[in-house]
Amino acid sequence: MNVAELIDLAKERNATIATAESCTGGMVAAALTAVPGSSAVMDRGFVTYSNTAKIQMLGVAPATLEAHGAVSEEVAREMAEGALARAGVSLAVSVTGIAGPGGSQFKPEGRVCFGLAAHGRSTRTQTVEFGALGRERVREAARDRALALLREGLAGL
Repeated sequence: MNVAELIDLAKERNATIATAESCTGGMVAAALTAVPGSSAVMDRGFVTYSNTAKIQMLGVAPATLEAHGAVSEEVAREMAEGALARAGVSLAVSVTGIAGPGGSQFKPEGRVCFGLAAHGRSTRTQTVEFGALGRERVREAARDRALALLREGLAGL
């Protein structure tokens, strides 16, 4: 399924979408809004690159950031739930990770955490280890995985 088909599925389901992005810097929202007619379903995208932005714009708890770090499923969960609540949409996806270069033994380059929140359903999180593919390839892979999560979420609406 391509992005246009994802938009069509959202229209069929009368669903609205928000994104909460860190390492992808708005790439998921850009992919969605590149499709003509996407304004029928795409509400907004939050680019929360810094921890301060995550706290202020999405309501991520400082304690969660301190305990788990920005690249964690716990933060991805709070980002998705914050976007869902603040935008009042049907579905919200979040992305936070280490695109590179860099990383550490405990949080390597290419680790990306995702969240998918929808009203009336438990928030789903996952971590994908894309590896040290290079910054742009990690970001592109993360964008594509976030779009796939949205498709999966729409199928359940």
